[in-house]
Amino acid sequence: MDKIQTIEELHTTASDLTGLTDFGPADYLEGLEVLLASYQEEASLTPHGVQLVQDELCGILMARLFSEAGWQRHPEHAQVPIERPVFIVGMPRTGTTTLHRLLTADSANQGLELWLGYAPQPRPARSTWPTNPIFQMVQGGVDKFVEQHPGYLGIHNRKAGEVEECWLLTRQSMVSPYFEFTGYVPTYSAWLAGRDSTEAYRRHRRNLQLIGLHDPGRRWVLKSSSHMPCLDALLATYPDAMVIQTHRRPASTVLGSACSMASKLAAGMSSVFQGEVIGPTLLALATRTLARFATERAKHDQARFYDVEFDEFTADPLAVVADIYRHLGWDLANEVRPAMSAVLAEDARLRSHRYDLAQFGISAEEVDSRLGTLL
Repeated sequence: MDKIQTIEELHTTASDLTGLTDFGPADYLEGLEVLLASYQEEASLTPHGVQLVQDELCGILMARLFSEAGWQRHPEHAQVPIERPVFIVGMPRTGTTTLHRLLTADSANQGLELWLGYAPQPRPARSTWPTNPIFQMVQGGVDKFVEQHPGYLGIHNRKAGEVEECWLLTRQSMVSPYFEFTGYVPTYSAWLAGRDSTEAYRRHRRNLQLIGLHDPGRRWVLKSSSHMPCLDALLATYPDAMVIQTHRRPASTVLGSACSMASKLAAGMSSVFQGEVIGPTLLALATRTLARFATERAKHDQARFYDVEFDEFTADPLAVVADIYRHLGWDLANEVRPAMSAVLAEDARLRSHRYDLAQFGISAEEVDSRLGTLL
């Protein structure tokens, strides 16, 4: 395969796979057109990359179909309250994933499970998931992904039934830095930088209402670095949200690890987005993201933010979690602690990550000078 399907063909494929035809409002089409052109003209995709990108775009359109069908089937979703949701933000490799899994180990909290990000619907009873055909489809895709990306589990564990980043919902609107993180798409990057994300977050909220339809009493805890350049839109949509920001220094450690993750995600996909192109591309993305977040954060009530230092978190993660609970006014029940300890044990078992910053075309001095004050 040497060319991604056209927009019309992608829609047809998504409809054929789901049996659904309503993609909802057309506001996502501009982003899809820009992204598709960027992939075709700039990304230098290999045949393998063309197939992966096509599958990803088709999956996004399928998610839109599932959301629209779910909203029509369950109009009562619009009445589901979302009160004081917590959003964990921070650059990749700053502890956001572990912190997210610790907080969602508490049954009083809920996150976005990977499979429900791909196929939004009211969350069924967990006991039914293994026999759910959509869950099985997503898990099959995860297994294939892991097979195609050896070593990725040493950076980020992925299972269909575990909580994942909620960019899976904002990308339904074709508004997500994820595409920049895994491919060379400068035209799309320029388009995204000037984009108002408010509508994407409204759709994000409606999806949470649908997914949490059967769990209205549970608190939402979500995470994604993709929220950082969209803070104003996020807080306009969730006016009572609390934001936890993670920090890690030196900046060169953070970016080097992020480059390593991107290189594994994009392995074999492009003849351009590799090695010495990945470093400068992600450095520019990180600089833009952190600067915008700092500017937008300064405009809001600082009581809505809680900062977590990576060194303190890794030294005693449960103490940091306890402090977060105090800050949020939550009760940390004793029976939750074993589940949180199990998360830490699993995290330690999987971590095995090495990289050399020089292979990505940037130096530690350059990274630290540009990002040091922003992290």
